[in-house]
Amino acid sequence: MGNEQNSVVQPLLTDLYQINMAYAYWKAGRIEDQAVFDLFFRKSPFSGEFTIFAGLSDCLKFLENFKYSESDIDYLKKTLPSHVEPDLYTYLANLTPKDIKIHAMQEGSIAFPRIPLIRVEGPLIVAQLLETTLLTLVNFASLMTTNAARYRIAVEAGPRRVQLLEFGLRRAQGPDGGLSASKYAYVGGFDGTSNVLAGKLFNIPVKGTHAHSYVMSFTGAEDLVNAEIKHKTEDYVEKKFYEKCLKWATKLAVHLKIMPDGPHDGELAAFASYAIAFPDEFLALIDTYDVSKSGILNFAAVAMALNDLGYRALGVRIDSGDLAYLSNIARETFESVSKEFSVEWFASLIIVASNDINEDTILSLNNQGHSIDVFGIGTHLVTCQKQPALGCVYKLVEINGNPKIKLSQDVEKVTMPGKKTVFRLYSNEGYALYDLLQRPDENPPEVNKRVLCRHPFQVS
Repeated sequence: MGNEQNSVVQPLLTDLYQINMAYAYWKAGRIEDQAVFDLFFRKSPFSGEFTIFAGLSDCLKFLENFKYSESDIDYLKKTLPSHVEPDLYTYLANLTPKDIKIHAMQEGSIAFPRIPLIRVEGPLIVAQLLETTLLTLVNFASLMTTNAARYRIAVEAGPRRVQLLEFGLRRAQGPDGGLSASKYAYVGGFDGTSNVLAGKLFNIPVKGTHAHSYVMSFTGAEDLVNAEIKHKTEDYVEKKFYEKCLKWATKLAVHLKIMPDGPHDGELAAFASYAIAFPDEFLALIDTYDVSKSGILNFAAVAMALNDLGYRALGVRIDSGDLAYLSNIARETFESVSKEFSVEWFASLIIVASNDINEDTILSLNNQGHSIDVFGIGTHLVTCQKQPALGCVYKLVEINGNPKIKLSQDVEKVTMPGKKTVFRLYSNEGYALYDLLQRPDENPPEVNKRVLCRHPFQVS
């Protein structure tokens, strides 16, 4: 992943009440007070049993670059009440997180409710000012990574090895949400993204084909201004590539028993044009008109014409309809063409499926039996359809060495006081059993020795 920091992530990316509290602390002379805050969540998302912790690298970059600029100070002077003492702004202008200590789980770790993801120790005012920004950097990152991991788990339960591509930029919550979604989908187990900027910033593989509009823009051969393509290995230019595609379309229509009026002329011209532009990366969207009567035939015709010139097509994308059925039709067609015309690699062409796919869709497709090699996931992934927020909180648990607790009639909101050390205990077989929270001055658990554990919020 790249080291770039989003320019929006800065000290003023916070809630006003953090600044208000900072002034009140400062006014009360609490500059030297030392605090401990825990950042954690109360429930795993998506009605699941785990969360993957992410966002730590962004938090560390934020701390590394934390400083109020002159323009920040000028803005605060205009925004805060006029009675705020001028010395506060001098204090803020010189404020750094150099005395802040961060203890955190390793990014990418599996995490469970109430276990601190991050423990922040240091000057009370500084630690308080970090709250909102750390939460916004961890909440969505962890939610998104967990969501992506669930998609990975879903496809791994299927009948074949499947790649996952993130296609959600156009549906994400703004450009920053889109970049974060692309980044953390990759962290969570996706294989690539359509987001070009995310590819540049985070070194994520970028994938993409073309839209329906490209196919629809062609009416027929008259729209092919340049139909020339150079042979891949020989010093030869095929000047009538479209005619070669047309001949293969006629031959394949007979073999596949597709009526002559079924294939769309404009679609064939569009595929031929795209193949000329990307002969080594030809992957066509075949559902603009009719997959089984037009798209699959026109793709196969262009792919076979490319084969004559030394190129291998990559495959097809299906973006609508019964994805399991159509993917199986496509696979059967590829295998049939491969056998009939002795082109071995044709049987293993890639089939990409998209169209508002979510976790439940993948599980359903697994049950139906499909021939899909790649899922392109957009809206439901990047918006975290099943749960829009993780709900991480940032709670004071110690001040000047004294444990602090938040009480509530809602037991779920009661906090666990004091600085804590976390141990993950494993069985002899290597399975994680539970996470044990202890005070730092308690002896750590020992291998092969029994440990008495009590649930902090359940009384038997």
